[in-house]
Amino acid sequence: MKFSIPENEQSALMQQLQTANLRFQQTYPGDKPDRQPVHTVYGGANLFKADTCVKMGEIALKNLQTYAPNFVVLANVLQLNGYEHLPKHESEIEALANKLAAMTETQRKQEPAWLAFTVYNKIIAKLQTEAVEDFRIDFEDGFGNRPNEEEDATAVQAARELAAGMKNNTISPFIGIRIKPFTEDLKLRGVRTLDIFLSALLEQTDGILPRNFVVMLPKVTIPEQVVTLVRLFEILEKANGLAPGSLKMETMVEATQIIMDEEGRNPLLRIIKASEGRCIAAHFGTYDYTASCGITAKYQTMAHPVCDFAHHMTKVALAGTGIFLSDGATNVMPIGAHRGHQLSFEQMAENRESVHQAWRTGFHHTMHSLINGFYQGWDLNPAQLPMRYAATYNFFLNSYEDAVFRLKTFVERAAISTLTKDIFDDAATGQGLLNFFLKAMNCGAITAEEATATGLTIDEIRSRSFYRILEGRRKK
Repeated sequence: MKFSIPENEQSALMQQLQTANLRFQQTYPGDKPDRQPVHTVYGGANLFKADTCVKMGEIALKNLQTYAPNFVVLANVLQLNGYEHLPKHESEIEALANKLAAMTETQRKQEPAWLAFTVYNKIIAKLQTEAVEDFRIDFEDGFGNRPNEEEDATAVQAARELAAGMKNNTISPFIGIRIKPFTEDLKLRGVRTLDIFLSALLEQTDGILPRNFVVMLPKVTIPEQVVTLVRLFEILEKANGLAPGSLKMETMVEATQIIMDEEGRNPLLRIIKASEGRCIAAHFGTYDYTASCGITAKYQTMAHPVCDFAHHMTKVALAGTGIFLSDGATNVMPIGAHRGHQLSFEQMAENRESVHQAWRTGFHHTMHSLINGFYQGWDLNPAQLPMRYAATYNFFLNSYEDAVFRLKTFVERAAISTLTKDIFDDAATGQGLLNFFLKAMNCGAITAEEATATGLTIDEIRSRSFYRILEGRRKK
């Protein structure tokens, strides 16, 4: 067999290419297999208590059961698939619920009511066990600009409450603080709060940080703001005996300048790189961003087209980097206007309609985020939590059967193509399906057993690599 390329020249070229490929892979390692919370709940630092997350779950559950006492009501409000086939009368609804509860999951999936029944019961179970996945103790917009003495005292008090929550196991699995931005006007206040809060917390916990603790830096516009936070982290870690790299951060996408800089470039990746590996997520700030675009208050919503533009620019800049992306918040609260226990029939009806309308808004906003590849968003009030989970579970469960069929068929077809030496060039489709199942498992929409209906093992799914799955099966 004749070759025209000298071996030494080919080897030199391959070495150069390897260097470039490895550099590219270091920048774009792909999505992380780690769990990503489906939301971040924001609350003013002055209001934070050790049991805040527990109480939020209780409020959220009460809100759901008050305005959707059964799965049929929820299905009708949100028009979930199959809602038009559900019974109208309470006795029939109760009988159907009992019938569905007695079935196996396989039997239940043959019923038109399966989706609504499953979504509703998953929401209840979630609110009873882990209503809040991620919480941010907020010293920025949720706290406001207050006298230094007051913010100092709040930082100490919030740190003590977090330490108590760690001890009592009442905090969310992901948690952190949002400090004030490193703008020229507020940089000193942001640093001061960070120092006071962390010093007080670590003193209370004997130098132990909560699991998945993060510091959010808002209104980032230039890499130097991130670099400064990293240097401060290094000082804090050394002073408090923390291992280097222990402190992690998030950035916020809430100014036009983080989407396009003065030279017409998207600076997001440079800002992420400035964190030296400490930045784990980028969160979209709906209302600051729309304001920076000159949108008036009435039209500052997640549905505004400028938000989609920012989302797509963020996706393009950070796809494949392993940085988690989060959408912003719905500012319509599902809370009735009339309060008290002695409400008239008309007042209760007005409350119900107001809450249901807000539910629809929150549900559709979250569905829009999910469809566009943003699997996390913000919640501002515990009454918003039921719709966060309703949309998330609906999104994954509604596509589950189709995704199982597609991935199972895809793997089988790929294996045949490999054996017969046919060209097989659509691995991106398989990769997308793998991501679907991993995210569905991580958020609790499906179980690990349900994921293995694809014919893949959990380890194969968690590998996130369709290529490695085929390689492993080829070796067998």
